[in-house]
Amino acid sequence: MSAFGLEDGWDEEIGLKTEIVPLVRPFGLYAGNVFQGLVKLDGKPVPFCEVEVEHYNQSRKFKAPGDSFVTQVVKTDANGLFTYAAPKAGWWGFAALNTSDRKIKDKDVEIGAVLWVRFHDMK
Repeated sequence: MSAFGLEDGWDEEIGLKTEIVPLVRPFGLYAGNVFQGLVKLDGKPVPFCEVEVEHYNQSRKFKAPGDSFVTQVVKTDANGLFTYAAPKAGWWGFAALNTSDRKIKDKDVEIGAVLWVRFHDMK
């Protein structure tokens, strides 16, 4: 979110092992707006990875018609980019899960890049 009226830096990489770099300002968005992000792992785009998308239904007012509506899935393209249009106001979480190059007891380690974005009703 912006601080002290400043709106810069939102598109800068943090430098984490895996992260979602916003390509759309991640604040000041209306329901129905499109959000785009770039999934990176070890500083490189991750092509064709799944990004799970969920609405934070804190009040439990919204009843999904089925499980596949609770966690929606989009995939990144060949350049690691994904796009999602939020159909409803509220907090939406984006999670890109990847496998680390590190193993624990010969088992893969899953690491995730997570970003929460709030969409507002237009009033």
